[in-house]
Amino acid sequence: MPEQKDRIESPTARGLDERALKYSASIAYDRRLYRHDIAASIAHARMLAKQGIIPGDDAHSILRGLGEIREEIERGEFPFREELEDIHLNIEARLQEKIGEAAGRLHTARSRNDQIATDMRLFVIEACDDAVASIRRLQTALLDLAEANQNAVMPGYTHLQRAQPVLFAHHLLAYFEMLDRDSGRFLDCRSRADELPLGAGALAGVPYPLDREFVASELGFSRVSRNSIDAVADRDFVVEFQAAAAAAMMHLSRLAEEIVLWSSDEFGFLRLPVTFTTGSSIMPQKRNPDVAELARGRTGRAYGNLIAILTMLKGLPLAYNRDLQEDKQPLFDTVDTLLATLEVLTALLPALEVRSERMESAAAESYALATDVADYLVRKGMPFREAHQAVADLVRYAEGEGKSLRGLSLEEYRRFSPLFEHDVLALDVRASVAARDVPGGTAPSRVAEALKLARERLRDEA
Repeated sequence: MPEQKDRIESPTARGLDERALKYSASIAYDRRLYRHDIAASIAHARMLAKQGIIPGDDAHSILRGLGEIREEIERGEFPFREELEDIHLNIEARLQEKIGEAAGRLHTARSRNDQIATDMRLFVIEACDDAVASIRRLQTALLDLAEANQNAVMPGYTHLQRAQPVLFAHHLLAYFEMLDRDSGRFLDCRSRADELPLGAGALAGVPYPLDREFVASELGFSRVSRNSIDAVADRDFVVEFQAAAAAAMMHLSRLAEEIVLWSSDEFGFLRLPVTFTTGSSIMPQKRNPDVAELARGRTGRAYGNLIAILTMLKGLPLAYNRDLQEDKQPLFDTVDTLLATLEVLTALLPALEVRSERMESAAAESYALATDVADYLVRKGMPFREAHQAVADLVRYAEGEGKSLRGLSLEEYRRFSPLFEHDVLALDVRASVAARDVPGGTAPSRVAEALKLARERLRDEA
């Protein structure tokens, strides 16, 4: 057994210029991985002892020491040292201070390359689970808001122009579906992150009789990596998380944008609670939608972090390169941004005051019933293209007269088609909504069924 030094030093930082050490050290941020690093080290030590690679007494001391170190870090008492570069060497050095020579056996049959790959996979798996749980909470808040306002009618929009009446609940359910796809992407990412790299060594494997399946089982991985080079070089799972998070933030940004629009005086569909708004430094009447605006703005950070990891990986030769150190800060930032945004929007939704009368009025005041009028003519036997043109001419006439469709008389309707009869005057937004009685449509019965099924989906997945 080689003689142990009194104090572990970084093998890569030894003799470095102080500026180079400061530039290359990652302990300032990768300390966040301490739980994952300690868990992997505990599983590794147990396996080494089980396989007779290290003495059982040494393994016992290692396990005890690692447990104490975890407690020190959680109490905020751990002496992090920048000259040790990263979380791995900081923990190992502290372990040596606690248990002496036995600490040097922990790094048998592993490299920092497969060690960090394992830590990162454990972190991403946890982040995927947290993201899915947070998405489910936001979906629940959406369903609560939809059910509380199940009969509210609003104008549906295309091109931000009033298009056709829809139920407000139907509009909210569109976000439920978006978020469902997001959770599916995180679950897909989790399944590919669920692979143990430990045992790959630096890149070629290790010359010890490892039981990698034992370590995988201890850490909750379902499988071990099949190629040692790929195991240490792969960060696809980080790319996938960043991509899934970028898509989720895009959806949250769209919701945030509509909250900003709907809470403005021009729309007036929502009133924001004071607990989620700020005032102006000079305009005392302001109630600014800061939370929604920040959610919209922080989406750009998620996009930037995705581009950062893709750019960092695009020219790397196999296997490990120090560039891979740069995968962590963008990932941590995206995880924090995503989870915080999901949390704050989940809290905001129940506090919104829905102004359903204003919504329905906006739907009725516009020409959103034009399609229903065209469909009326179709039911009377007119080809749709002819009906479309007739109603387009009718709308232009109404606009010129400063009238809504409901403000037109039967005689005015008949200027554009003799097929119009008195029942056309009975068309209104609620009749329009009820007519969309198809699977996935906005009819009240369809929306009620969709809400019920959405609840069941959440229950089943829980």
